[in-house]
Order: sequence, then C-alpha cells, then structure tokens
Amino acid sequence: MTAAVLSLPPLDDRITWSIRIADGNGAVLAEQCPDTVCRTASVGKIFLLIEVARRLAAGELDPDERIEAPEELRVADSGLLYRMRDQRIRIADAALLVGAMSDNLATNALLARCGLEAVRAVAPGLGYEHTALLDYIRDERLPDMPWTPSYGCGAELCDVIGRLAAGTVVSPDVSAQVLSWLAADTDTSMVAQAMLTDPLAHLDPDFEGIVLRHKTGTTSFARIDVGWVQGPRAGVAYAVCANWAEDVDLRASALRTMNRIGEEIREYITGISEQDALRGE
Repeated sequence: MTAAVLSLPPLDDRITWSIRIADGNGAVLAEQCPDTVCRTASVGKIFLLIEVARRLAAGELDPDERIEAPEELRVADSGLLYRMRDQRIRIADAALLVGAMSDNLATNALLARCGLEAVRAVAPGLGYEHTALLDYIRDERLPDMPWTPSYGCGAELCDVIGRLAAGTVVSPDVSAQVLSWLAADTDTSMVAQAMLTDPLAHLDPDFEGIVLRHKTGTTSFARIDVGWVQGPRAGVAYAVCANWAEDVDLRASALRTMNRIGEEIREYITGISEQDALRGE
C-alpha cells in the first residue's frame, strides 16, 4: 500500500470511484480503487487525439484536409460543430474542437477518417489493458453496439496524462500537440474547478502560475476528469472517475468531492491553502 501524501475527502459509497494522483516522477500521492474500471464517457477521445497527432507528425494526414462525419454518424449534444452552418472542417480544427469542447460531431468525423479499429488499438499499443476508446459517439446506444464509447481506470488514465506531460507518448512533438489541444478545454466543472483558472482562456499559466491540461467526460451517471497541473512547487497528474447507478442522480455529490480533491491538489502544487486563496494571500 502506497503511503498517501495527499488526503482524499470522504467518498460517497453510492458512487464507484477510481482515483489516482501522482507526481511528475509517477510516485503515487493518493489513490482509491485505482484499478477499478469505469465508463469514462468522452475521456477516451484522448486516444483519438494521440492518433491524429501521430499521423500529422508522420505526414499521414494533412492538417488542412476538410472532413465531415458520415450521415449515419451525425450526433449532437457536446460541442459546437453540429450547430455550425458549414460542418466540413479542417482536420487540425476538428482536433481542436475535440480538445476544447469534447465535440461529438468532430470526434466522429475524425474517427471515420482515421478508422475506428486503428483508434481502438492506440491504448493497447501504449500498454494499457483496462482503458480504451471503443466506439463512435452515438445519439442512442443500442444493445448490439459496444457497451460504452470509452472505459478506463484511474491508474492507467493518470499514467497516460503523466506520459503526455513528460513528452513520452509516441514522441515529444506528438505529446505536445495533444496537450496543446487539451489546453483549450472549457469544462472546468470538476477537479479543475479548484485551479481557479479562466475556463475559456488558460493556454498560458493562470492563477498562481498554474498550467492546466485536462480532459473530462460527462453522462447522467458519470463524471471523469483526467489532467496534468503544474504549479510553482510541483506538477501533478490526476485521474478521478466517478460512476453511479443510472436510476439515481449523484452528480452533486460527485462534483463536490471532485472539487475538494482539486483543492488538495492546488494546495500541493502552489503551497497556497484554500483559506489563503480566499484571503487573496
């Protein structure tokens, strides 16, 4: 059992948790059921972005090539592309929309261009056994479809974001490109809320010099936040996955806990307690 450096808040036992927080060297700072597999909603799109970045770096994709999701893969909800008048989009811009808005239509357009099987192979190719992107985003998930668009566990998701921060996923250039897309993520409702960054503009260091790079996933029965945060004192990779039964809505409890985890992380990387932050010290 790894000695905890960070303290996790009390965890709602109605929620299935899979959590790992590690420092830049991979040393575990805190964890809870890190090997438990959860449905991770949109978080598996990280592996799509890795494949797109790899192909761009290898010259296998043209960043200015325009793509469009096939009619049978048209979806709505998360993102902006489905609301735009022109839904043919450049590959590089589609990847940016996935990083910024977890854009479902842009995701399916990129998946169709790269090939679902190729993207499914990314996580196993990186050595992960319990984490992967499985399927396109669907408006309705029927019994003959994969059980979830993506799944994963805290240990492996914490590892992949830490490897991206270290520049060791495929290559330094590929890792940096993925992190650049994730830098635009506008969903700071979970762990990242405690970092106090501008939700719409945190490409550069923000509150107390914090650099935030993360990806979230949301459904009516899940909240997941996977990220790298660097402060003046330390850098931390984290993965916090929360799943619950579909016949209840425990988002309030999950989000409150995730924010409290974020407070612990922020104090660790900045040395500034919550009370000091409230006082402006």
